[in-house]
Amino acid sequence: MESCIIKSPLGYTKIIGDDDGISQVTILNSEEKETDIIPTALEDCVIQLREYFEGTRTTFDLKLNAQGTDFQNVIWELLQEIPYGKTISYLQLSKRLGDVKAIRAVANANGKNPLWIIVPCHRVIGSDGKLTGYAGGLHRKKWLIEHENPYKQQSLF
Repeated sequence: MESCIIKSPLGYTKIIGDDDGISQVTILNSEEKETDIIPTALEDCVIQLREYFEGTRTTFDLKLNAQGTDFQNVIWELLQEIPYGKTISYLQLSKRLGDVKAIRAVANANGKNPLWIIVPCHRVIGSDGKLTGYAGGLHRKKWLIEHENPYKQQSLF
């Protein structure tokens, strides 16, 4: 496995993967040194994340290799179906799975997503419309949802 660290508007981001795909993208809660030379296997991921943060990319086209249980992998695939700029609730995600009683298991799998932003777990909110738990911190979840909002507030001044 190869890794690199890049800077994003939300902090330093660590990317891990190899020729089999990207296995992990995480936001770090500390300052790190950016990687000088990006490993070839991670170059597309770095480019696409930068485009996402610049606002020129709304979907990712990467080979993924996340390691999880069968259930987690099903949930992570469902997360990738949530369109850019949209949010759904944990209950709605459970309904998409076909089991409304699995809401806690769905939330748990969502929280264990190893592919920050690429598998958009930040697009899942509470049934009441409130932002709920997010491994990267609620301030980052709020930023990501606002970043993806097609109706960004324009300044009058």
